[in-house]
Parts: sequence; C-alpha cells; structure tokens
Amino acid sequence: MKKRVGVIMGGPSAEREVALASGRRVAEALAERGHSVASLDWTGADQNLWADLRRERVEVAFVALHGTLGEDGCIQGLLECAGIPYTGSGVLASALAMDKVASRRVFMEESIETPRWTVYQGPADVARVGLPLVVKPSREGSSVGITFVRDESQLDPALQLAQRLHGVVLLEELVVGREIEVAVLDGVVLGDVEIRPAGEFYDYAAKYQRTDTQYSVPAPLSAAERQLCHDLARRAHLALGCAGVTRTDLLLSSSGRAVCLEIDTLPGLTDRSLVPKIAAQAGLDFPSLCERILATAALKA
Repeated sequence: MKKRVGVIMGGPSAEREVALASGRRVAEALAERGHSVASLDWTGADQNLWADLRRERVEVAFVALHGTLGEDGCIQGLLECAGIPYTGSGVLASALAMDKVASRRVFMEESIETPRWTVYQGPADVARVGLPLVVKPSREGSSVGITFVRDESQLDPALQLAQRLHGVVLLEELVVGREIEVAVLDGVVLGDVEIRPAGEFYDYAAKYQRTDTQYSVPAPLSAAERQLCHDLARRAHLALGCAGVTRTDLLLSSSGRAVCLEIDTLPGLTDRSLVPKIAAQAGLDFPSLCERILATAALKA
C-alpha cells in the first residue's frame, strides 16, 4: 500500500526559489504515479512544520529542500524525532556535506583529493594559498557567495561577501579544469555530465537563470577519466555516510588530475537540474527517478 508522502519544499535559505521549483516538480511526478501527496511549503522557524506533518498525516517525507536548515541535518533531525522516514542522507552525513570545512577534513582522511584549502583568519592565509584563489562561504550551496580572486583588488569584496553568508570563509586553490558532475543513487554511480558555462564558472546564474550553459550527458571522457571520476564520487558518497541520491562536483584538469569540490546531498530536481539529466541518460524518466529516490526513504539515526 502506498503511503502518504509529504514533499517538503521551499525553506528559508538563499536557495528557496530553487527548492520550491524542485518540490513542485517532485510532487507533480509522484501524484502522476498515483501516490497520495501533500505539498508542504516550509518558510522557516515561524512555521510549525511538525504540526503540518501531523495535520497532513504524512507517513514518509520527500525532502526537496536546499541550503541552510534543509540540507544541513536540521530537518533530518526533526524527521528522526517525529519517526517519519525521509529521503536523502541522515543528520550527520547532511551536516558534514553541507560544511565544506568538515567534509574536506573527512576527504583528507580518506585520501580523496580536493584543491589546497584553508580557513581564512588573516592575510597570512591568503599568502599560504596564493593567488589566484577561490573565496567561498563554508555553509552555502548553489555557488552562493563564491568569488574567483585573480588579483589583490578583488580580495576584500570577495571576503566581505562570503562573511555575510553562512559558515566560515574558505580559501581554496583555483584549479583550472573541466567541470564534471557525477550522480550516485543508493551507493551506485548513476552517470555523469560535463558542464560548460558561458561565464567564469558554474555559478547560480548559470545554474538557474542563463540559457547559454551547455551540458554533455554523458560527459565526453576517456574510459580512464570516467573510472577516475566515478570512483572519486562514489568514495566521497561513502566517506560521508550519504544515502539516497547525491551529486558530486569535480574538476578534471588537462593533466588528468581530478579533485572533489563538494558533495550535494539534496541535489536539485528542477527541469534544469543535473541529476534528472543524468537519470534520463541512464533510462530513468523523471517520475521513475522520483520513485527510486522515494524508495530509499528511511530513518537513519
């Protein structure tokens, strides 16, 4: 018997509009497949989500949130306390993946290569990484607050932007390479895509606003390059203890060096998002993808 599904969308983060688009699309797809669906637009702390879940008699939650409070273990903790199985990773894996400093420390322990990085505490940290570098807040998603710094004049504005957002400020080596994204579903690699943004990198505008971003699914990789990228993504997924579907952001340099930037535990499911593109190439239409993700729902504590 199909259970009552609550699709939790929106949220109070900088990625609210994307999360609404993901959630609405998921709710429509699951309803199309005959599931009893409640669409829950959560706006933040002023709204009693627990009460909404009980009122709608939700038996399993499809988490379609992105960013702070939705992707960092907070909602996952609420659902654990409520005893409601949910999609995506558990509390710890979600928190680790959302915090780029914490996840990088795990990756270092597991020999998963990342760009050289440090937490910004003063000018000596900039000198240690060296220009050019990337400045980013440690606890944001969708490339919010990221700046490429190529000369000293760009540094202060970049630091000020990152400091206004969530988390500490991360400085990382600027690695020049192809942008490869790999999706993992329930511990198995689903496929990959190469992104070619028209701008400097795959920023928020390139992801959700511009129409000139190019995608190649699957990515045009050699067998060795594909194995390297897939292995890196799967190891990152397992190292953080992730569940459900994830998307790992990688850079592949011309020398063959692959580095892991981060892992997204609740990747976007909009009509522009990468995981649905990868799934389609693997033979999964969008409703089937949503049902596959829903089937992974569980309590993880």
